[in-house]
Amino acid sequence: MEQCDLWGAAAARRYDTPGTGMFAPEVLEPTVARLAELADGGAALEFAIGTGRVAVPLARRGVPVTGIELSEPMVEQLRTKADEATIPVVMGDMATTVAPGAYRLVYLVYNTISNLLTQAEQVRCFHNAARHLGPGGRFVIELWVPELRTLPPGTAATVWHSEPGYLGLDTYDVLDQRVVSHHFHFDDTEHAELYRSPHRYIWPAELDLMARLAGFEREFRHADWTGTPFTAESRSHVSVYRIPAER
Repeated sequence: MEQCDLWGAAAARRYDTPGTGMFAPEVLEPTVARLAELADGGAALEFAIGTGRVAVPLARRGVPVTGIELSEPMVEQLRTKADEATIPVVMGDMATTVAPGAYRLVYLVYNTISNLLTQAEQVRCFHNAARHLGPGGRFVIELWVPELRTLPPGTAATVWHSEPGYLGLDTYDVLDQRVVSHHFHFDDTEHAELYRSPHRYIWPAELDLMARLAGFEREFRHADWTGTPFTAESRSHVSVYRIPAER
């Protein structure tokens, strides 16, 4: 499935869940606060801006935000919250599309870089971020750590979340570093709704090498947006890369 098909009108309609999930205050507020700090008084560019989950509150903090987005339905949902003058959006993919202007910060949140399904595309995404930044500019990525330690030999799937009415599992292709996330929503009836999304998972060390190829240096890596130390047990990370002040 192409990414433009995956993020169609149906996905845009169900994406926003105000106050819960990724929109919960305990999830969203630390993200926005940290990005505002990292913008360092300059403008920010969000790759795959979607419906503006992060961009809208970040703009309200006084950070000028521009977005790049592949999905027109997602941008239509964003436009119910902020107009083009407030948050400009350039239509296109995050690996190659160029947005006008000068930026101090480019960011990718909630595992979005894994939506690029080849290593070459992911490398191009780093180069595209560097294209938008001057010396000292930062590229921030929020990404999960592949949970292959929980994958027994001969088993292709892991259950990563289970709660009443919802089951999440991932199926892995370890040869090509591909994973498909399966989201099952169900109730007391015999029927369930399935939503699937393909990804290419990236090891932290591989991500660092991609950054170096694009001219970045890693500034720091934490387990979350509040600065929790990253360890071997961390399930995700926030990695901050910076263009050297002198190149």
